[in-house]
Amino acid sequence: MLSAEVLTAEQVAFRYAGVPVLRGVNLRVQAATTVAVTGANGSGKSTLLHLLAGVEQPAEGSVRRRDGCRLALLPQRTSGIDALPLTVAECVQIGRFRPRRRLNRDDRAAVSAIMERLDLARLARRRLRELSGGQRQRTLIAQALVQVADIYVLDEPTVALDATSRRHVHDLLAERVRAGAAVVFASHDDADATLADRTVRLAGVDGCSVTNAAGHGS
Repeated sequence: MLSAEVLTAEQVAFRYAGVPVLRGVNLRVQAATTVAVTGANGSGKSTLLHLLAGVEQPAEGSVRRRDGCRLALLPQRTSGIDALPLTVAECVQIGRFRPRRRLNRDDRAAVSAIMERLDLARLARRRLRELSGGQRQRTLIAQALVQVADIYVLDEPTVALDATSRRHVHDLLAERVRAGAAVVFASHDDADATLADRTVRLAGVDGCSVTNAAGHGS
């Protein structure tokens, strides 16, 4: 029996300044599954994730999220974030912030635990601008995964990471899936994609194909 669908894209198209980027994309994401989004540079991987997360709206078609589902997004590097006067600990804590509520004991424990898992505890007081590329990526991953979400949408989560850090990230994602969450991530690395239950291969304006872990079309 299939898990309940938490995210659906139907005949999605998108254009930048009138130029087609995606067309005819169909995708159904179930709870407790992992979906890898692959494709060549410029095929629209980041755009599709932005559409799934609600950051962008499709020019055609629809993206629907199941009512009540909480979503956490890890975008690709955004300009200017390194200029913010944030420490590693403060950046990770942002993932637990809620309007009109201070961090409680559970929040602090969750932040501490994920920083330990991603080898960030020793960097807690370092500023973002002082970090290496891999350290900064681990910090942003921690900020996304410390959130309590039903859907995690991650754009190239393992970029700039060494083998040990990649393994830790994969372990954390697997734990989220076992707990019932859906994970959708973009990757240019075929090794990452093989760890997913399903793979979406984008061809830009030519649409996409979806395969399950065994390689059979679906």
